[in-house]
Amino acid sequence: MSEAIRHLARLHGIADAYHDYLGRSRAVTPESQAAILGAMGVRADSAQAAVRSIDAVDAQRWERLADAVVVVREGEPLQVRLSLTTDESARRLRWQLLLESGDEQVGEVALAALPVVEAASLDGRDHQRRALTLPDVPSGYHRLSLLLDGGRKASVRLIVSPERCFRSPAVEAGQRLWGIAVQLYTVRSTDNWGVGDFRDLRRLVTFAAPLGCDLIGLNPLHALMPARPSHISPYSPSHRQFLNFLYIAVDEVEDLAECAKVRELLATEDVQAGLQALRDTDAVDYVNVASIKLPVLMLLFESFQQHHLRRSTTRAEAFQAFVRKGGEALRLHALHDALAAHLHAEDPSRWGWPSWPAPYRDPDSDEVESFEQEHQAQVQFYMYLQWLASEQLGRAQQAALEAGMAIGLYGDVAVGANPAGSETWSNQSLYVMRASVGAPPDALAPKGQDWGIPPQSPEQLQAQRYEPFIGLVRDTMRHVGALRFDHVMTLFRLWWVPQGLLSKDGTYVHYPLPALMGVLALESQRHHCVVIGEDLGTVPVEMTQAMERSDTYHYKVLLFEQTTLGQFKLPQDYIPGALAVVSTHDLPTLRGWWESRDIELREQLDLYPTEEMRDQAATTRAAERHGLMHALVLAGLWHWKEDQPLPEYSTAFSRAVHAFVGLSRAEIALVQMEDLLGMREPVNVPGTDTEHPNWQRKLTQELAEIFHSPAALDILDGLRIARKGINPNT
Repeated sequence: MSEAIRHLARLHGIADAYHDYLGRSRAVTPESQAAILGAMGVRADSAQAAVRSIDAVDAQRWERLADAVVVVREGEPLQVRLSLTTDESARRLRWQLLLESGDEQVGEVALAALPVVEAASLDGRDHQRRALTLPDVPSGYHRLSLLLDGGRKASVRLIVSPERCFRSPAVEAGQRLWGIAVQLYTVRSTDNWGVGDFRDLRRLVTFAAPLGCDLIGLNPLHALMPARPSHISPYSPSHRQFLNFLYIAVDEVEDLAECAKVRELLATEDVQAGLQALRDTDAVDYVNVASIKLPVLMLLFESFQQHHLRRSTTRAEAFQAFVRKGGEALRLHALHDALAAHLHAEDPSRWGWPSWPAPYRDPDSDEVESFEQEHQAQVQFYMYLQWLASEQLGRAQQAALEAGMAIGLYGDVAVGANPAGSETWSNQSLYVMRASVGAPPDALAPKGQDWGIPPQSPEQLQAQRYEPFIGLVRDTMRHVGALRFDHVMTLFRLWWVPQGLLSKDGTYVHYPLPALMGVLALESQRHHCVVIGEDLGTVPVEMTQAMERSDTYHYKVLLFEQTTLGQFKLPQDYIPGALAVVSTHDLPTLRGWWESRDIELREQLDLYPTEEMRDQAATTRAAERHGLMHALVLAGLWHWKEDQPLPEYSTAFSRAVHAFVGLSRAEIALVQMEDLLGMREPVNVPGTDTEHPNWQRKLTQELAEIFHSPAALDILDGLRIARKGINPNT
């Protein structure tokens, strides 16, 4: 039985072995593979069932005339493989290639003239795969129609992609760029509603651009769950193609000028006091922010209906154009949010579509159709929220480019979507709900990790002609000049944890890397958007090679950039094709790291499995602190000798560390807002949920204060000078 399961697993891209974080080969048990096959809906609970499943895969491969989608790079032979039987009655093939531009190419060929590239025997019939080579066509999304004279036909999506992703002209001209990374919700200002918003983002641009800043790095702005505002992790979104309505700056919505009811409401002392209280908190109070923003936005939508939709004004047409462009994905997302609000109001214990009454769990059910017809205004309201958010984000990017930033906004894409959210509800066949994404065991998580996010089925992704991935990339690139993919290895493989098993009992499932990278390059060039892959941890060589071939930037974190001997890499040792940072949202701030606040915090939260591991972390940190100081000395950024005590954290120290990153050969460098302020507390402590207030802590100063702070400006000045290749200490 085990051999049949292993063979079946390979057919479905399931690894039977992998290398752990120490480089050791680890075998995967047939039981784990069978569990993942079961999660995929593939029968493998007995030897006979596995054999039947193998036969079904082979039959499917050979019975279809051509694959549903073919991806090639420009300059490669444009080849489509046809599956035929040797006793095929057809003798000729007619083909029609409809280009994205609307142009058309047609041709006809004798099947016997096509070269045989593969052969097999199945159920007593001999099969051949023959290669049809088409004329070269420009990059884009094209449709190929195939028709045999015997009547068999097929439709193929043909994706022709550029060889490489977009590169900033400023980088091509030899500039080394720098920027500021911010968790937008943490931003304080005198007029936001208790959470950083798109007006704050535009304001940040106006402060940073005159200093020479070329990009503003953002946390994922993905839509969360309006019906459950307490669900706040930007890395567990409801839908990654859409935006979080909490970032809408209500005061800048055009409909406010026509809505006396909202203006009068906002002028009351109670509301103003409530808004000020939300601004004064040290942590974002998401529930109360939503309880004010959502009803006000609903009133503004009612005004928009009255003054524009019912009168078919120019503004109404702009909204309708947005809805048409959003298509089915936007309709389903808005329908989901309207349903979620309705069902939650009926029963507060319901949150997320798996808890809904059965008929509403199916987007195509009669009950869902009836709900949509009866609640059109509510569905339209959630489309309106997306329109407002998209417009305001677009204005921020426009402001960045007009201010002279080379890139502007730098977005972030989460690795997956929450199992109870809109993205999974809208396309249930794509998501494998009986498994979750995670990570294999490593030094910090000896039992592995389970992130609670369902993986996408690689086979369904191909069957849907990569449309879900195209939509994700296209929508998230629309208003940014750079896009970071969290855990970029997901384009090649993901660690699947089957339901009922421990994380350590999972294994990797592979994805069509060349095709996905091709789509990424195509959309990158079309949107003039730089691509960054977060490739921390164990990175397979295939992923590294694909990133380098396609000009996808690597992600280099100073705290991890050490040699095998524990020495920090010097600036000249960084690779140019990278974005360099000191730390990230999942790591301590620079001050927190230097003062070992993260070790102290993890101990308080009981996150060390043993006391020995805690002691080892402290010992390692002591060595790392000395190692970083040696690196600063070698780079000419600090004067210190081994017999001297290490310095206390200071602005001067932070300036030196950021200048170190600035001097690196990496073409892009970022500084976190928290590090401009010398903050100790982290944004997020991985491995915690309610134990630590993740994704809530605000910045300690307002934007205007930060950019008038001598300390913050000193750090930025050191980074700016270093980016020019000049040691700021000279």
